Order: sequence, then structure tokens, then C-alpha cells
Amino acid sequence: MNDWKMLTLVGRDQPGIVARITTALYEAGAQLGEASMMRLGGNFTIMLMVKSEQSIEELTQCLTPVVQDMNLSISFQSIEASLHQHEIPDSIITVYGADRPGIVAKTTTALLEAGYNITDLDSDVAGSEAEPIYIMQIEGIAAQGMDAVEKAVEQIKADGVNVDLAPLDVMIG
Repeated sequence: MNDWKMLTLVGRDQPGIVARITTALYEAGAQLGEASMMRLGGNFTIMLMVKSEQSIEELTQCLTPVVQDMNLSISFQSIEASLHQHEIPDSIITVYGADRPGIVAKTTTALLEAGYNITDLDSDVAGSEAEPIYIMQIEGIAAQGMDAVEKAVEQIKADGVNVDLAPLDVMIG
């Protein structure tokens, strides 16, 4: 039986979210798996794999005092999970340019068409409100080879943004 659930929490960033949520889960007898936690635009979000024989309703009830006190939104869903089975990215792409609609969609579509499997994507807006600069860093796997990705990068550059592609060496062990 697979007892893994994905917990997603979102709310205004404030001290103690991680400590209070993980403590409540620990006290409920849950096991934690992989997690992604980040701050975006003054908000904090957590995606956290939770293994528990308790139902989603029971886990939600255990977290309700913390969620209400910290004014967080909560979502659980049952998932199939396999730990320790990660694809290792082989390249990193950095995209930056004047912020405008479509940068993410056009970039990721060009990469998809080149057989690029995105494993991680982070983005930010820098510059000023009057002259925003969009910055995106993408890690992934060039399934059809780096030549295909290089052609996609040229297509992305033709749309007026700067793009850097580099092999990624990941040390394991």
C-alpha cells in the first residue's frame, strides 16, 4: 500500500512555518520525504511528501491549528512516490532579457521541441519597475543531445532574449 501524500501550503512569508508544520506532522507520526520550499513575491510555499497511514482528512485535522493560526492555505493529494530515483540533469540554461509576456512559454516550448526534459526551473524579476528584467534558470536533460538544445537556444535568442547554455557536472558520491 502506498501511503504517500503531497502536502502543499501557501501563505504570506513569516517565521516559523517550516518548524510548526514539520513538528505537527512529526507529532502525528508522519514520515517526511522530499520537499521544495521557497519564497515568491513575499509569499511562502511548501510542497512536501508525507508518508502516513492516516487519511488526508486526519492529517489535515492535525495541521488545522497551525494552518489557521498562520493563515495558510492547505492542500493534500494522494501520490505514487519513489524516493531515490532521480534523473540527473546534464545541462543548465540561463535566459534573461526585458520582461514581457511569453518568455517562459516560448522558451519551454522550444526546449520541449528539442527533446529537453526540464527537471528544475527558477525565475525572478530584477531591474526596476520601469525596466524589469526577467531571469530564468533551467536545469534539464538533453534527451536528443546537446546539438538539438543548441538549435533551440538559437531560436530562443532570435526572439530577443539572452541565453546561455552550459553542461552541468553533478558530483555523485
